[in-house]
Parts: sequence; structure tokens; C-alpha cells
Amino acid sequence: MNQSIRRLSVFVMALFVVLLLNVTWIQGFQAEELRESPHNTRRYLDRLREPRGPIVIGESRVAFSTPFEDGNTVQYQREYPEGTLYAHVVGTFRTTGESGIEASENKLLNGTDDRLAVRNFIDILTGEPRTGATVEMTIDPRVQRAARDGLAQLGRNGAAVALDPSSGAVLAAYSVPVFDPAEVTSVTEAEAAAARWEELSEADSQPLLNRAFNETYPPGSVFKVVTAAAALEDGATPESTQPAPAVLDLPQGGTLPNAFSGPCNGGSPDTLAHSIEISCNTSMANWALTLGEDRMREQAEAFGFGREDLEIPSPVAESVYPAGMGGSSLAQTGIGQFDVRATPLQMAMVAAGVANDGDVMKPYLVDRATDADLETIVQTTPRKYSDAVSSQTAEQLTRMMVAVTEGAEGSGRSGAIPGIEVAGKTGTAENAGPTHNWFISFAPADDPEIAVAVVVENGGGSGGTLAAPIAKSMMEAVLTG
Repeated sequence: MNQSIRRLSVFVMALFVVLLLNVTWIQGFQAEELRESPHNTRRYLDRLREPRGPIVIGESRVAFSTPFEDGNTVQYQREYPEGTLYAHVVGTFRTTGESGIEASENKLLNGTDDRLAVRNFIDILTGEPRTGATVEMTIDPRVQRAARDGLAQLGRNGAAVALDPSSGAVLAAYSVPVFDPAEVTSVTEAEAAAARWEELSEADSQPLLNRAFNETYPPGSVFKVVTAAAALEDGATPESTQPAPAVLDLPQGGTLPNAFSGPCNGGSPDTLAHSIEISCNTSMANWALTLGEDRMREQAEAFGFGREDLEIPSPVAESVYPAGMGGSSLAQTGIGQFDVRATPLQMAMVAAGVANDGDVMKPYLVDRATDADLETIVQTTPRKYSDAVSSQTAEQLTRMMVAVTEGAEGSGRSGAIPGIEVAGKTGTAENAGPTHNWFISFAPADDPEIAVAVVVENGGGSGGTLAAPIAKSMMEAVLTG
């Protein structure tokens, strides 16, 4: 009997030690992780009792906190007056988590960032509640609305991105389908808001996905700009030629046809410049075969493909140029097919790199942040992301892309703006369903102020007819007001 009691005592003591070690581990090593976990609802309910700084686009507050009384407690409801317009880029602040700029700039917005320490100390001395910073974004409301209106008119899913080529500032980033932040951020109806978020998370159409930054597509013929860049950097000129038959016999079997019937230059080899103007498949596939996989990948990576380090400040999906290909697949990559994948942001960066004399600037969404005294505590300084091509190559590509919108046979004439030179490139990308339709562009061609990429999912038409008019409207929003 005594031996049984002793064994039980040892077991109880061992169990106590295990529990004590577990508590010590949680409190000493996992406390911060658990406190910051998105599953810790109390974390968000506690912060509802503190004011949160606004997010500003243009001259308007597009996210701000409104106080209300809940019994004897003052809480704050996050408001999004523009509804769906900025939903993906601004994001949401919910009782169960954050997204978008609300997430990436959370410490600035909730006032816990170290750069607000002096302001917070003053608030403690004066008895004022902690105040978050004001975060000012780079988005231009005119360009964002043009993107929204253009995609809405088509009634298709897709995305549009606009950049300032000289700085990398994101002027627009719109994604369809959209969602209304008000439906998922209610404090008084927190359970319904959480249920709505869950419903949207599971929807087949993926309305919470920011297609502008976090979805990749086959770029199709807009990738021909990258292929042309590789050729020019390798010593070719705009007048260099490749065979351009109606149908190209691929090295390992199979064929690659032109989008239109017949050869690209009446059966004669086609120049690089003319191939870009009319979007010839067979000649551009031959360029990829001539250049080889390594040279093609090197050029794609110079524009930003294959890099995982891009944050704007939210992480961006990696655009991909494939590896380990045979000749047939390599030919397909020359026209942006096979396993080439690109985000709309990446293709806007390609256009912007050409526009900026060959230098790709790092995209960014936050211009600056100010404290309650309107003192600037964060100011983004534009910086170069990569050297994509030489200035000479950039100029040659620009003239070739201008022919796309202004040439007699240009495939993107619907992207032209009267009185302003527009450099553009159309794209039609094969996939499992109807074709995706692309257009990338920048303007004015001689002194660019805006670079654009538009993709229309499963449009089934051409980039020149579906995507180019949207890009045109976005450029006009900046250039003609």
C-alpha cells in the first residue's frame, strides 16, 4: 500500500513538473507569438478600445476609426467610406485579423511603432490616449477609378496596375472581383462579420485575392517585350530578322502558329521591330531559340522575374521564368507561354523599366506617415530595384512599342491617345479556358509619367480590343485630367 502511494506521489510530482515547464515555456518563450497570433481574438478586442490612425489617399481618409459607446466602454469602429474601390490595397482591420496596408503598417496605425515613442510619451504625460500615425498612400484616385470603371464595363475578373516609372510609386492597383470592407469589419456585429470573411475566403471566385500583386498569369505576347530586350542586349538591332512562317515547326515536335493566318512578313524573315508591332509569334519564338534559355532567363530576371524579395510593403507573388526546358518549351517562352507566369505588377514593372531608361524602380504603396503633430516620421525614398536594359535598348524598345499603337499594322491602336505618344504592347495568353487579354503601356513616350499593365481574365478576345482601352483611360486620368 505504501509503495503504491509512493508511486502515485512520484507520478503526481512528475505531472506537476511537466505542467510547470509547459507554463514556463508558454509564458517565457511563446507569449509574444500567442499575443500576436491572428487567432487571438482578445488581441483585437483590446485594441478596439484605442484610436487608430487614418489611411489617406489623395486628400481623403479612406480608412479611419469612429468612436462609439458600448456600455461604459468607448470602442472604435473602422470605417471605409470608399467601399470596394480600395479594398485590396488598403485592406481591412477586423476583430480577427488585418490585411493590406492595415496589416503591413499596423504598428504605425495603432501607435506602437518605436518612431512614435516621443509622441506616446507626451500623450502619457498629458493623459491623452495613444494616437496612431496617419499613413499616406501613393494611389492616385483618378487612375484607380479609371481602372475600376474599365474592368466593371467588361464585367470580367482581372486586374490593373499603374506605376510612376521614375519613382516606382504605385498609382493604381485594382482587382476584380472585389469585396466591401464594411461587411467584414463590424464591431457590433462581430460574429456576422467573421462569418462573412470566412464565406469570402472560401468562395471559388477568390474575391479576397489581390490579383494585382498576388496572382500570376501566363503573360502571353506582352512578354515579347522581354524577348526583344534580350535580343537587343545580345547585339541585335530593331532591323535584325528571324524567319516568320505562318506555322513554326518546333524542335521536339509540335507546331506554333501565328495568331492570324499566314506568315508575318509575306513569307520573308521579319524584323524585330515589325514583329513587335504586329505581335508575330513565330519570329519571336525563333528569337528565343536563338538566344537560348540562359540568356532569356537572365533578361527576365533583370526585369524582376524569379525574385522573392519584393515587398511594397506587403509581399508580392513571385513571377516565374521556367528552367530546364527543351527547345519546344523554350520557343513557347519567347511568346510568354509554356510555364512563364507574371503578376500584373511585374508586367507594369517591365513597361516602367523601359520607360525609365532601362532602370526598374522598386514599387511602393506608402508615401509617408505623420504623427498627431503632422511631423513626418516615415518618408519613402525611391530606389532602383534593377538594371533591366541599357538606355540605348530602352530607347529602341520605346520606338518599337510606339509602333504598336501608332503603326499602320499596330496591334494596339485602341490604346493610342490623340496628341500623346503612347508606347504599348498587346497580349493574348492561352490557358485552360478562354484566353487572357493583356496590355502594357507607358506615356508620354518621350517623357513618361505613367506605366500601366492590365489583364482581363478569360476575356476570349484580344489585348488590343479588351485591355488596351482600360489602360488608355488610366493613362488619360494622369495626362489629360
